[in-house]
Amino acid sequence: MQSSLKGKVVLVTGGARGLGHAVATAFAQAGAVGVVADLPSASRMLPPDGMVALDCDVTSEASVAACVAATVEQFGQLDVVIANAGLVPGWRTTEALDFDEWDRVMAVNARGVALTLARTAKALSATRGSVVVMASINAYAAHARQMLYTASKHAVLGIVRSAARDLGPQGIRVNALAPGPIATEALLERVRYRASAGGAQADVALQELANGNALRRLATEAEVAQATLFLASDAASGITGVLLPVDAGLQ
Repeated sequence: MQSSLKGKVVLVTGGARGLGHAVATAFAQAGAVGVVADLPSASRMLPPDGMVALDCDVTSEASVAACVAATVEQFGQLDVVIANAGLVPGWRTTEALDFDEWDRVMAVNARGVALTLARTAKALSATRGSVVVMASINAYAAHARQMLYTASKHAVLGIVRSAARDLGPQGIRVNALAPGPIATEALLERVRYRASAGGAQADVALQELANGNALRRLATEAEVAQATLFLASDAASGITGVLLPVDAGLQ
């Protein structure tokens, strides 16, 4: 699987921290090169060996187009796109929805994915490349007080399925991953915040999440990264338009 990724050029949006950085690192370890694209931030991690960092705002068409152009100019082609950039809003009841927040999250999670696909399609068609979009179990399931995030990830699934149909004749595969709860720093921050507001302590809350899984543990960033490698590799050459859960058996 990994041998087919050696020398491939990958663009990872939202790749400067957390799950995106884990994915970029896995590609670099498989011999890929390319770009880790993200917003400027003091918390931005250094790109893994073989990768370079570029600023990119997926809500801006000009920014995405410039990032893609810079990638192709530096590396000569584009083989794989990982549309990972996303926002996770706070939990809100229906009556407490904040529609300024709604617009911000949709601009990144839904429009940003569509924009990334639109502006990378030409380069990917030249290499018959592939796209992996980071969706969520909320692309097919819903939870109380998560209407905005659920709506955005449902939209992502529709975007992926439509793009797979549109881009398939050009040899471009488009798939998505549906991570369940992953013990990323973002999840830990939310668990700690809820604990400080009177909720369950962080270790208790994480164990409760794990107990709902068939494997009785949370899936890891590394496991999501490996699934990303699979979907991008020749091992998945006959797969497009699918949403693959990585959730340790959450059903």
